Amino acid sequence: MAASGGSKAVVAALAANLTIALFKFVAWAVTASSSMLAEAIHSVADSGNQILLLVGGKKARKEADQEHPFGYGRERYVYSFIVSIVLFSVGGLFALYEAWQKFKDPHGIEGKWWWVPLAVLIGAIIAEGFSFRTAIKESNLVRGKQSWAKFVRTAKAPELPVILLEDFGALIGLVLALCGVSLTLVTGNGVFDAAGTACIGLLLVAIAIVLAVETKSLLLGESATAEHVKLIASAITAEGARLIHLKTLHLGPEEILVAAKVSVPANATGAQIAAAIDGAESRIRAAVEHKCVIYIEPDILISTDTVPETAAGKG
Repeated sequence: MAASGGSKAVVAALAANLTIALFKFVAWAVTASSSMLAEAIHSVADSGNQILLLVGGKKARKEADQEHPFGYGRERYVYSFIVSIVLFSVGGLFALYEAWQKFKDPHGIEGKWWWVPLAVLIGAIIAEGFSFRTAIKESNLVRGKQSWAKFVRTAKAPELPVILLEDFGALIGLVLALCGVSLTLVTGNGVFDAAGTACIGLLLVAIAIVLAVETKSLLLGESATAEHVKLIASAITAEGARLIHLKTLHLGPEEILVAAKVSVPANATGAQIAAAIDGAESRIRAAVEHKCVIYIEPDILISTDTVPETAAGKG
């Protein structure tokens, strides 16, 4: 997944959320609506998350050094995991706390500014819709024929899945807030406002858990996708070499560690073995669009019944 597409979606979401957050705080200040406060904090949390994603992307571009010889590509995974924690705590738990406070004192929305929350929420839905559309457009460039659920589950670059889930959650949350505020205005009962706030909190907690689970898997170290493993295996065996086993690991969204053991003839010279390994490395780099760090170990295969072992990812 290209980092540029993810960054474009992140910037679009950040611009939308900063603007929306300001208007939501104004609406809360003049109406004391708990749904508006929960949505305002939600937008602030999302804005902070998008800044974290941009920072993670920048840090991941640092060159490898002696302390980190495989580079800093996983910085993007670390910051994405922090995003899930922020969304859970600042977004979800705060909304649930605010809902509890409103349930204990369910006051309605009164005064001449009663219409402000409705206007802000409708405007926010439109703005979030544009942000969501950008995320969908950028995701479609790399999603291929995968379903959306599989794309979120198997993507190795975290930015687009994070923005997709955040924007989707934001749109659903805005609709819930609009329902809660509208029912409170119609009935004068603040319980509906509190219920809308509670639903927003539960939604954000659920999205945060999904993000945490998926990002944790990336942090632990996922292999390349099944498609990439197949391409790598085919590249190694293209010139008649036999693959004994193959293991892969994503060092970052666009960088793969390849470790393989291949059989060589018992009478092969050192020069012949080196040439075979160099050829396999060249074919791997030509077959896979990602940057590859490759280690190939030659061995003499005694048994002709050995089954090649490969390691494929969730994809």
